[in-house]
Amino acid sequence: MASRQQLHVYFFPFMAHGHMIPAVDMAKLFASRGVTATIVTTPLNAPLFSKTIKTHPEIRIRTLDFPAAEVGLPAGCENVDFITSRNLGREAMSKFFLATTLLREPLEKLLDHDRPDCLVADMFFPWSTDSAARFGVPRLLFHGTGFFALSAMAAVAAHQPYNRVASDTDPFVLPGLPHEIRLTKRQGGESDFMSEFFRRVREANSGGYGTLVNSFYELEPAYVDHYGTVLGRKAWHVGPVSLANADVDDKASRGGGGGGRQAVVDQDHQIWKWLDAKEQNAVVYICFGSVANFGAEQMREIAIGIEASGRDFVWVVRGGELPEGFEARTEGRGMVIRGWAPQVLILEHEAVGAFVTHCGWNSTLEGIAAGLPMVTWPVSAEQFYNEKLVTEVVGIGVGVGAEQAAVYGATVESGKVERAVRRIMSTGDEEVAEMRRRAKDLGETARRAVEEGGSSHADLGDLIEELKSRRG
Repeated sequence: MASRQQLHVYFFPFMAHGHMIPAVDMAKLFASRGVTATIVTTPLNAPLFSKTIKTHPEIRIRTLDFPAAEVGLPAGCENVDFITSRNLGREAMSKFFLATTLLREPLEKLLDHDRPDCLVADMFFPWSTDSAARFGVPRLLFHGTGFFALSAMAAVAAHQPYNRVASDTDPFVLPGLPHEIRLTKRQGGESDFMSEFFRRVREANSGGYGTLVNSFYELEPAYVDHYGTVLGRKAWHVGPVSLANADVDDKASRGGGGGGRQAVVDQDHQIWKWLDAKEQNAVVYICFGSVANFGAEQMREIAIGIEASGRDFVWVVRGGELPEGFEARTEGRGMVIRGWAPQVLILEHEAVGAFVTHCGWNSTLEGIAAGLPMVTWPVSAEQFYNEKLVTEVVGIGVGVGAEQAAVYGATVESGKVERAVRRIMSTGDEEVAEMRRRAKDLGETARRAVEEGGSSHADLGDLIEELKSRRG
């Protein structure tokens, strides 16, 4: 049990890489301010955290056995990536969510034993609010997205504007937001899949102590204020949390990739040699996160578009087959990385001039922190909201033209890929040049936000002091 003179915070992330990565970053931020941080996860996920925190002995890991067999999941299924990488489908995902509800009793045993001063729990554990309350522990909610998306999702849930249009592809305005934002049901409406589950999640999460947000005030000030004053929800912005990784070893191992810049994997040695040989801002980095799983047709269209653009590129391929001969034809001007890549380090390299992204919030903020303009290609979840923030509110990106979530089976044609890549890498387009200037300025602002005296540094300090005061 932690010393009662030292604040002790539990972090309980959902078992998916996109949720686990920012959780460990937050643990590092809290630990850097003298807080004892404990990450709660399952045995097969624990090594992913161990690699990342090996230089942070002040961060602890506690494990809960994951009840895969009890709900009919295969052995070893303790992470959503297990389901998506094997295409196990919606039934397996439903079982996975059911299994997470069975973690309630073992979590409560840990809470009873350690009595931490705060529980930072993922949105997908709505029951954790009541569990924490049993032991007088405030529960902070972590959504894994920003204030703009949180505000947009609240507007959709409250007003259901998609019910006032004729079809799934007709645009509707999200009511009550500081900007006029238009989406379609296939981009920002309620999905039929597990809609009742998400309704219960929203209701249960409304009763927590507040929300911990991976963002910074200067990125979305109107929506930080909207979330607090209009929606009346208590929140603290502490991001970009990726900037908690200050040295090369931390950046290289982030996400479970292994040791430092020169000891990740052999392929990564080639990455740095290849990038070092390129001119400044000459390379476009392409990555669609850890969950997006494109079929053969979409992979072919991406490859054709990239090849036709004539631009140097690094493309991270999680799965799927590339067209025959693609790598040979683009040898010298392109590099394909299969599996994991040290994304933060690549984005920070001076040769990288733009980022083609699926608009997952982690990737979006990493691109912003690196000061890069983006080509936005949302695939699912809140990613269409994040695209609107990047392209319409902040103005540092261009859309590839994804008109609906990938689950609907639409394919983005190669011509759209080619045009978007050509445009974002253009040196003669004044509008893009202005995007690049804004992106660079925003990257510098992001770094100042987490430094002493910055907006996120101050908000985290306020939260820590409030938790100390509450304990007293």
